[in-house]
Amino acid sequence: MSRFGLIVAVLIVLLVIGFASIVHVTGPGWSGVGGGMTGPKATQAAPFSGSLLIPVQGVATSALHDDWAEPRGGGTREHHAIDIMAARGTPVLAAADGRIEKLFQSKLGGTTIYERSADGGTVFYYAHLDHYAPTLVEGQAVLAGQEIAAVGSTGDADAGAPHLHFEIHRMAPGERWWQGTEIDPYPVLAKH
Repeated sequence: MSRFGLIVAVLIVLLVIGFASIVHVTGPGWSGVGGGMTGPKATQAAPFSGSLLIPVQGVATSALHDDWAEPRGGGTREHHAIDIMAARGTPVLAAADGRIEKLFQSKLGGTTIYERSADGGTVFYYAHLDHYAPTLVEGQAVLAGQEIAAVGSTGDADAGAPHLHFEIHRMAPGERWWQGTEIDPYPVLAKH
C-alpha cells in the first residue's frame, strides 16, 4: 500500500471511531445484545397501565419473583425483565392482545418473540423459548391468552432451569421493535 493509501485508511478509521463515539446505536436482542436501554432511562418510563395475563400457562402470581435489576453477565449488565420459571415445553401465552412484530434468534435471548400491543405503545419481549407455536408468523394478530410458544432455555439460559424471560418496553412514536424504554414487569403481573 502506498503512503497516500495508508494515510487515507488511517483517516477513515479515525472518522469511524469519532462517529461511533458520538452515536448511540441500539439493535435487536435486548438485555445486552446489540444495545438496548440501560441505566437511568430503563426505569424512567411510566408504569404500564393496562392489565396483562401471566404469560406462562398455569403459573400463579404467588410463583412470580421480582428479579428486576439483578446482576447478569458476571455483573456487566442488569436484568430488566422477569424470569418466570416453568417446565420445558409449558405453553407461553400472549400477555395481551397485539401483533407479532418479530420472530428473532439472538445470542443471549435465543429463540425470541417481539409482540406489539394493539395500541402500538408497548412491545412485549419473550425470550429463551424452546419453540414457536406451529402456525405463528410475523404480522399475525394474537389475543391475550393465545399460545404463541413454549418455555425453554435457548440463548444464554441455564439448560437445567428453563424459564420465560419477559420484558415490557414502552414505545415512543416511530420506535422499532428492538427499541423502547424498559419497565419492570413484576408490578404489572403481580396485580393479579
